[in-house]
Amino acid sequence: MLTNPVVISVIVLTVLSLCRVHVLFALIMATLVAGLTANLSVKETVSTFIGGMGGQSETALSYILLGIFAAMIAHSGITTILIDKLLGMKKTSKYALVFIIAGLTCLSGNLIPVHIAFIPILIPPLLLFFDHLKIDRRAIASALTFGLKMPYILIPAGYGLIFHGIIAREMEANGMPVSLSQIPLAMALPAVGMFVGLFIAVFITYRKPRDYSNETKHESDPAIAQTVALAEIGATSEERVKRKLQVKDGITIAAIVAALVTQILVGSLVVGAMAGIIIMFAGRIVTLQDGETVVQKGVMLMGAIAFVMLIASGYATILKETGAVTDLVTAVDSLIGDSKLLGAVVLLSIGLLVTMGIGTSFGTIPILAAVFVPLCALMGFSPLATVALLGTAGALGDAGSPASDSTLGPTSGLNADGKHDHIWDTCVPTFIHYNIPLFIFGIIAAMIL
Repeated sequence: MLTNPVVISVIVLTVLSLCRVHVLFALIMATLVAGLTANLSVKETVSTFIGGMGGQSETALSYILLGIFAAMIAHSGITTILIDKLLGMKKTSKYALVFIIAGLTCLSGNLIPVHIAFIPILIPPLLLFFDHLKIDRRAIASALTFGLKMPYILIPAGYGLIFHGIIAREMEANGMPVSLSQIPLAMALPAVGMFVGLFIAVFITYRKPRDYSNETKHESDPAIAQTVALAEIGATSEERVKRKLQVKDGITIAAIVAALVTQILVGSLVVGAMAGIIIMFAGRIVTLQDGETVVQKGVMLMGAIAFVMLIASGYATILKETGAVTDLVTAVDSLIGDSKLLGAVVLLSIGLLVTMGIGTSFGTIPILAAVFVPLCALMGFSPLATVALLGTAGALGDAGSPASDSTLGPTSGLNADGKHDHIWDTCVPTFIHYNIPLFIFGIIAAMIL
């Protein structure tokens, strides 16, 4: 089992990331290791890797378009109203502010379909305000990751509808059909685990004030370096010019609604984002003259993350094509025996390894379902318990993975001034506070459903 390509490559990815090697290079190295340990030649590994990058092409394109859409929303000026409201909360506790940010983030995957693209727009102007309140940014990172992750686990809308649909489709394909209405019930306990992790992070682990004035700066992400100026502008609410709602804000809101409705009707983030972008141009919120500059900013916001998603897809293809996940399950199958508890622990551990490597819950489900569903049926797990195991196994590792949008997104905003490290300030905290509760509550759900 220790020689399995999944185990070895994820260890390589984790060690390189902890040593501050950029996630792009860490992923490529992990991919090469996975291919070579699976007895592929370097040429075969590279060929399979490049061919597999197309598996996330729609996701990458949607992220870039959503980044452009988010940049247009910022260009409209409507976000300054929200920022002014947050900056004006002088008497509001830091805990309330953290939970407000978590709540706003929850909306980004359901009500306002911009996902992580809003983070490098909204968060950098608030950094000096966070520093004024001496909020530990690891608490903010935990809140952002919670908002990006918990809704799709539990709520069958937006990204959640996509996630639940993948679970239902893959379970039916492997001989255990379930209805979409059953999935929120099965995932309720794992979602409770997410709430537990958030409360522990905010009220216990990162409750102490942290002074960033003496923090050593490291190089911030070039894709968001331009937003540092916004943070300086947003130091206090008195320094900002108060802005009231205007006609163009109504057009911007209409574009957001159109993007959401189109996404739901057509089932495509790409088409939804394009609908919003077209309305922004048609309503002259962004003129053709300013269009090139705004589009470039949008690509800068999300381009790096989109490319990481492509590389992660290539890595996932290596694991899938070589049968490494199936071999891993087979290697530990003999250890499970008739114990449901041990079976649940082993299956979730495999899910954690796979998702940590490829960084996407959505891409993990199809890889795991082919071996999870037959095993769960053999061990006597009910369909609801199987949903809980499969859904939790897919979600495990999304928080904490260096290649996950749930960690790359928060870092893109919190590191605008170079004082927030992707691995140690986002990945490690979110790994601890969400994967451990998810693991525990996922096992409980599997045992009682």
